[in-house]
Order: sequence, then structure tokens, then C-alpha cells
Amino acid sequence: MKGISLRFYMQEMRKHNGISMHEWLLEFAKKNGIRGGSAFRAIAGYGGHGVMHEEHFFELAANVPIEVCFFMKKEESIRFLKLLKNENADLFYSIAEAEFGRISEF
Repeated sequence: MKGISLRFYMQEMRKHNGISMHEWLLEFAKKNGIRGGSAFRAIAGYGGHGVMHEEHFFELAANVPIEVCFFMKKEESIRFLKLLKNENADLFYSIAEAEFGRISEF
């Protein structure tokens, strides 16, 4: 199937509506009919401000980058981005064409 890879990037400690942004984003997507999504924690990274964020062994609370990724049809991505805009979710995102599918049924 051909579609879109929609990815969002944020810092681990970022919050929206009182919960972690990545958790909120996954729940919001699920409530709005997006069929699957995953959050990935980076070991290091920096954003537009140029500040390096890294996890160190002795840190109790890291603030490393988180990537939340969804695969969907292009029309779904447009609808989802509009919904997020209505929620005032301040998110950096990327969109890329993708081909995806399942090798076997579960």
C-alpha cells in the first residue's frame, strides 16, 4: 500500500494538556481513528535551537528527543494535521511518501 509516513518530534519532558506530549499524541491519534502509531526515544539529538540533548547514565530525568511515527493515507494525514492545529498542539513534523504493508496476517 502506498501512503504517508507522518512523524512528529519533541523533547521527552514536553507536556500538552498536563501529560507527556508523546503520550497525548498517541492517545489523540487513537481517538481520531488513526490505526497505529509508535513512539521512539532517541539517545541524543538537537533541534532548531541547536541545544544538544543526551541521556547520561546518572540522570534520573532525561530530556532526549522523542519521535512519534504514523503510517496512513495522504487524506488521513491532512485531516489529522488539521485536528492537531485545532488542538493548538505545537509540534514539529515531517511527511514523506511511504510504501507499507503486512507480510503475513496475524
